[in-house]
Amino acid sequence: MARSPEDSLKATLARVAPGTQLRDGLERILRGRTGALIVLGFDKTVDAICSGGFDIGIDFSPTRLRELAKMDGAIVCDRDAGRIIRAAVQLVPDPTIETQESGTRHRTAERVAKQTGVPVISVSQSMQIIALYIDGIRFVLEGSEPVLARANQALATLERYRSRLDQVTNSLSALEIEAMVTVRDVAVMLQRQEMVRRISEEISQYVLELGVDGRLLSLQVEELTTGLGPGSEMVVRDYMDTGSSAATLEERTATLQGLSSTELLDLGTIAGVLGFASSVDSLETTIQPKGYRLLSGIKAVPPAIANRLVDRLDGLQNLMAANIEDLMAVDGIGEQRARTVREGLSRIAETSLLDRFL
Repeated sequence: MARSPEDSLKATLARVAPGTQLRDGLERILRGRTGALIVLGFDKTVDAICSGGFDIGIDFSPTRLRELAKMDGAIVCDRDAGRIIRAAVQLVPDPTIETQESGTRHRTAERVAKQTGVPVISVSQSMQIIALYIDGIRFVLEGSEPVLARANQALATLERYRSRLDQVTNSLSALEIEAMVTVRDVAVMLQRQEMVRRISEEISQYVLELGVDGRLLSLQVEELTTGLGPGSEMVVRDYMDTGSSAATLEERTATLQGLSSTELLDLGTIAGVLGFASSVDSLETTIQPKGYRLLSGIKAVPPAIANRLVDRLDGLQNLMAANIEDLMAVDGIGEQRARTVREGLSRIAETSLLDRFL
């Protein structure tokens, strides 16, 4: 299955991150002020646009890359930059391919990347920058210091967002127990979950760029994202109005994740994803959860059993009111599991109410 340009960019960033041999070689080229054009991948399509040069077929090393960059022409490596395949190659991509670059080396790099689908690295001799080209994406590599500064700012933001998400999650759980949830409460929950997801993804990109310099950052992100609980998919499943739209759970979740930053700030827009009206009055409408989210917090209840419980008892309030015999009437639930579900829901209810009022 072909990877998206974004996934290819992430994979390439990992190959050129600080601490890798390829990054070492690129920095040697920068210091030597010679410039370079490096293709990361070799197949029939790449071979067809290569002219001249010579075959090498040797193991990759930073010093070899630096010395080969002194010659005119491109260097072709395998996709993992484990071997240098050809050097001093003239690349002849399709000249009709659109490019926004002005320099010869950068124009060639962008066209080759678009035509072949393999990553291409351009090291600018005059501007002293390293640019990655993957399909239609251009990404300029930076040193660790500016990336780390932005990452630390994002990390502080994630810490605030996570704290607020925990508060909103506890509040929603308590409101669900009391049957007092409104559309606004659910929209706020989804908004906070999506904010945390986006900032986490942004920091993950910084971790890739930083390589060995991002080890501490990676540990901090892991600590802040541990124990987040079920994601937005479970909340959407709990509350989506199936009568207003035929959109599936996956489609609604994808729509939520595709909202722009401005749209994400509008609770009415988020309510629309669930299938509710986006007016101010509708945000105060009381709605009832099906119970999927709270059931997912009970480890002994697999998803298939949770689905049967929700289908049979029809809503969280009925689940909370069910006794052992009611639960045992559900297919696949014996006495032991019924007691586990009963005790698990009671424990969640007690904890949620205590967290809210203490």
